[in-house]
Parts: sequence; structure tokens; C-alpha cells
Amino acid sequence: MKKLFGIAITSIVLDQIIKNVFFLFMNYGDSIAIIDGFFNITLIGNTGAAFSILSSNTILLILISIIVLNALYFGFIKGKNLNATSQVSFGLLIGGIMGNLIDRVIHMQVIDYLDFNFFGFDFPVFNLADILIVVSMVLIIVQIFKGEKNEMSSKTK
Repeated sequence: MKKLFGIAITSIVLDQIIKNVFFLFMNYGDSIAIIDGFFNITLIGNTGAAFSILSSNTILLILISIIVLNALYFGFIKGKNLNATSQVSFGLLIGGIMGNLIDRVIHMQVIDYLDFNFFGFDFPVFNLADILIVVSMVLIIVQIFKGEKNEMSSKTK
């Protein structure tokens, strides 16, 4: 479990450092071209979830985040002997959820900054926490399809 919580804490700290550096040195709407026509650092505030779903429902999104974190912990982590992949997956997922939750509580919106343009499609701006959530979900899905098992008995047995 130390690995899981170490990954979660490291993810949260890294996410918050990056967001706050951009937040301190840029204004909302500012954009810096990194790879012209493909990748920019663009600082925006997102009051919704992925693709701005549930925009301006910050309190609801805070509550959903708290419920999901509790469900993860009590349903999938507490009392379980998780394999290494599960620890990484859940650590990244918790880190990503917490990173965006901290933004919602402090700023009443999520700070996004990664702005990609793929063949003329301007992909929605996102952040490291979003990447962590997506990567964790891919890892969890791969584990499910590979049939990897965790020891589901409690640690007291």
C-alpha cells in the first residue's frame, strides 16, 4: 500500500506544482506556442468535468469526487492485497482525482493548460491530473481483460 499512496501523493504534488507555476506566471487565456500549430500551453479555467460536461456545477463535481474517492478506498483498496499494477493504477487515479478536486475547492474550477491541435481539430485543453485519470483507467481495463487477480481477502486472514 505504500506504493499506492506514494504514487498518489507524488502525482498530487507534481500536478499542483505544474498548475500553480502556470497560474502564477500566466493569465487566463494566455497561450504560448511550444510546437507551432500542434502544441500550446494555454491557461484556462474549466468549471466542468471532461469536455466541460456539467459546466458550472462545481459543488456537484466536488461531491462526486469525494464519493468516488470513498468508493475507491472502501470498495477496492481498504483491506485488500493489491498487486503492483493495481497499486500503480489506483495511485494514479487517486492522484488525478485529488489534483482536480484541490483546484475545484481552491479556485472553484480546474486549471487546464495542455492544448493540442490534431490535423485541424483543436482538442479540449487538459492537465496532468486528467492524463493520470485516463492512464489509470487504461491500466485498470487492461488488468480486467488480462484477468489479473488481486488477493481480495482481508489482510487479517
